[in-house]
Amino acid sequence: MIDISEVAAEKVKALLKEQGKDGYGLRVFVQGGGCSGFQYGLAFEEKLNEGDAEIESHGVKLFVDAQSAMYLTGSMVDYEDNLYGGGFKVNNPNATSTCGCGHSFNA
Repeated sequence: MIDISEVAAEKVKALLKEQGKDGYGLRVFVQGGGCSGFQYGLAFEEKLNEGDAEIESHGVKLFVDAQSAMYLTGSMVDYEDNLYGGGFKVNNPNATSTCGCGHSFNA
């Protein structure tokens, strides 16, 4: 359904440790908004909600709700570090267009 790169997984694990959130997972979701119609969201959560899918990859739990799963199938969460700062990025093969910021898309 969705995966996370090894680089992004290491960053998530480091952030969880830094914040004292051992056992938490990364929620990946889609919501309306952004300049292209939909935007990605990421949040640390302790447990699944009813109806969520849980995927474990590179030692990180990913939580995805059913609605978001429709847009995220085949996606990869990655982490890029560059001169402008670092950040998580969702590489989504279902996006028909994306915005320059990389946080919103159209499907």
